[in-house]
Amino acid sequence: MAYKSLQQCISDLEKKGELLRITKETNPDLEMPSIHLEEFAKAGTAILFEKVKGSKFRAASNLFGTLERSKFMFRDSLEKVKQLIELKTNPISALKNPAKAISAALYGIYSIPQKVRFPRSFKEIQIEDIPQIRCWKEDGGAFITLPQVYTEDIDNPGIMNSNLGMYRIQLSGNDYVINKEVGMHYQIHRGIGVHQKKANEKGEPLKVSIFVGGPPSHTFAAVMPLPEGMSELSFAGVLGKRRFRYAKKEGYTISADADFVICGELHPNELKPEGPFGDHLGYYSLRHDFPVMRVKKVYAKENAILPFTVVGRPPQEDSQFGALIHEITGKAIEKEISGLKAVNAVDVSGVHPLLLAVGSERYTPYNPTKQPQELLTIANHILGTGQMSLAKYIFICDDVNAPNVNDEKEYFTHFLERVDWKRDLHFQTKTTIDTLDYSGDGLNEGSKVVIAAAGEIKRTLSENLQNINLSPGFSNPKLASNGNLVVEGKGEIKDLISSLEKQNLDGIALITLVDDATFTSKNFSNWLWVTFTRSNPANDVYGINSETKNKHFYCSIPIIDARIKEHHASILER
Repeated sequence: MAYKSLQQCISDLEKKGELLRITKETNPDLEMPSIHLEEFAKAGTAILFEKVKGSKFRAASNLFGTLERSKFMFRDSLEKVKQLIELKTNPISALKNPAKAISAALYGIYSIPQKVRFPRSFKEIQIEDIPQIRCWKEDGGAFITLPQVYTEDIDNPGIMNSNLGMYRIQLSGNDYVINKEVGMHYQIHRGIGVHQKKANEKGEPLKVSIFVGGPPSHTFAAVMPLPEGMSELSFAGVLGKRRFRYAKKEGYTISADADFVICGELHPNELKPEGPFGDHLGYYSLRHDFPVMRVKKVYAKENAILPFTVVGRPPQEDSQFGALIHEITGKAIEKEISGLKAVNAVDVSGVHPLLLAVGSERYTPYNPTKQPQELLTIANHILGTGQMSLAKYIFICDDVNAPNVNDEKEYFTHFLERVDWKRDLHFQTKTTIDTLDYSGDGLNEGSKVVIAAAGEIKRTLSENLQNINLSPGFSNPKLASNGNLVVEGKGEIKDLISSLEKQNLDGIALITLVDDATFTSKNFSNWLWVTFTRSNPANDVYGINSETKNKHFYCSIPIIDARIKEHHASILER
């Protein structure tokens, strides 16, 4: 649907019965986010808050709360977008179906941004006029959670060399001067970081425009991982079936269809504490120094609507962004990485901490041991590809009788039957992890492990818990899945290892040490979340009968210490 505005989209959703109007005054401080969380939890409708306490502007949330609703909003363009992505990632496909390729290419007219006059409907406002939404009780202030942050390369300026990304914006709290400064949190490996680094090196400020609202295609474009050389503004135009309209004012780029625009500058080495913020891993990201933007101008439409979302322990609305990305890109990643058959960035573990993959193993087909070889090449390629480079744990198995990577429990059963713990653990230490992940040694600092398994079944996994005698300080052994033992306790892990080494653990292939085994084993999602968000591989993977030979760590059964440590961030609680 070629929406011209967010209001037009909301009206369309209401006609379909996909909108909840809240007419009573609601508080943006915790109350509106709480309503959003409840509506999302029941796979409910989009929400329009008509009276926001402290602001004359309305707010909307849960627009992308279900994949079905997203597909409805983009129903007129989705198939053409898929075809254009296919052409970009696999040009040879045009030869197989030239008519479809030509049709998709003609649709590309929407990819060309259109310069227009500065909209008369825009009026100057202050930061404090924007709905001040605070999502979690320990958040450091009000945040914009669905911004579109626009920057240009100072060495190669221009609309087609720009970056449009979604980096949270802190509007108030901490040491920010109200109406004059806002905080900008962006993670490593982001386009804006490259732009700011170049500006810093020249000693010049980086101009930044923050767009909020507008057609939903603009919001989605800011989170879409695009093929190299494809502009987010072009993608927004094609997905929205309407060219991205922009104007120039006082040296800033203005989205003519946005509901709000904040213009300002990032000055070299000018930082202030940002956060805390309840984030998508299910914990608070803590206060850290991040760039502070000096606000120059703030604009809003007369009847502007502020879209927002609430992130927390997955799944949340941002999980549906991932579902839509997968719907659009299909097998694009697999086509980019030779030998990769399937990959799943596991949403319930926070996406970046855990990847499950299936790959081919063709290097030495006559190898009787079936030692992983090509799988390691594929895993290294994965770690050099976009946001997947932030993964901490990569499990990859060969494609013989391969499991479904999107059925995590089935995948782990298959994997644990075949893994050889004396051979298949491959660590990378002192490297980068997700900025939002506090399991490591410091901000952005942690480790990775690739676990590659190939060949035939090596063990039969226990389906029922056997008698296990634990050392003092440990208790409550439970199975999270076949052969997947969970134990709780506050004792020293060396004592646990010592006691387990004396016992028969046939059928157990993996052990996780946690704070609450009952919670962790209650369902497989709990195990995935606890295990992979609370552990740093190099620090927290131990082993029964472990040894190190030629710098290679191996064991008979690994133990992952997924207990909460002193340096971990607090869990989000409503």
